[in-house]
Amino acid sequence: MSTTRQSILYLGDTSLSSAAGYLAGLMTRFGLDYEYVPSDQALSSEQASVRRRLFIVSDYPSAMMLGPVQEIMLDQVNNHGAGLLMIGGWESFHGHGGNWDSTPIGNALPVEIASEDDRINCDQPALLLQGEAHEITAELPWNVRPPTVGGFNRVVARPGSLTAILVQSFGVTFESGRFNFTPQQQHPMLVLNAHGKGRTAALMTDLAPHWVGGLVDWGDSERVTAKAAGSWEIEVGNFYSQLVLNLLIWTGNLQRRSLR
Repeated sequence: MSTTRQSILYLGDTSLSSAAGYLAGLMTRFGLDYEYVPSDQALSSEQASVRRRLFIVSDYPSAMMLGPVQEIMLDQVNNHGAGLLMIGGWESFHGHGGNWDSTPIGNALPVEIASEDDRINCDQPALLLQGEAHEITAELPWNVRPPTVGGFNRVVARPGSLTAILVQSFGVTFESGRFNFTPQQQHPMLVLNAHGKGRTAALMTDLAPHWVGGLVDWGDSERVTAKAAGSWEIEVGNFYSQLVLNLLIWTGNLQRRSLR
């Protein structure tokens, strides 16, 4: 198996000049080396064979990764301790053209993927809640400043997995001069597990607009700017940035880094 200094393979989110600029920008800011493959480019067996620490699949259709190529990637996770992270979107999980259900990658994830359209587009508030305690979500202000998202993929956590974040949807009416919030169903938002020697994570919302919603600005007065090569400068919230960093470090079992 060949080696490379790009410890992360990042697949999807259209292109670096569009949605991928968010995660790619943050990885550049964090000092994480990555190779990027846009959503309309098929992954080759040669690219999948390069030794990695983390594979990220986000808004990348399963049709762009043949079954044997998926098995090559999973061999790194199962036998060499690489991490596998799927991030939500219209072409993630089942979505609208993702179709990851009943694929080798889909079966390795810590969630059960529907065989039909699983997209939930939120026109009313959907707030994130801390679930089971985990280092990814620790020391972030979930109780005093829960962030919102604009959409997510509806999945079921697999038995034995850990649900670190939930999403709580609300129906809202305005009557007699006040807003009335009615809690609706909760769904898993971040689910974690192991796969062989590696770690797996499923984040059911996107990290870029529009599904990311208010999460992208989650923070206090401190803002974080970042820019990937071939992209534009982004400006995001510091709590959002910390959550993304924590997620990448844990899933890829990477060296702990500072956001600053």
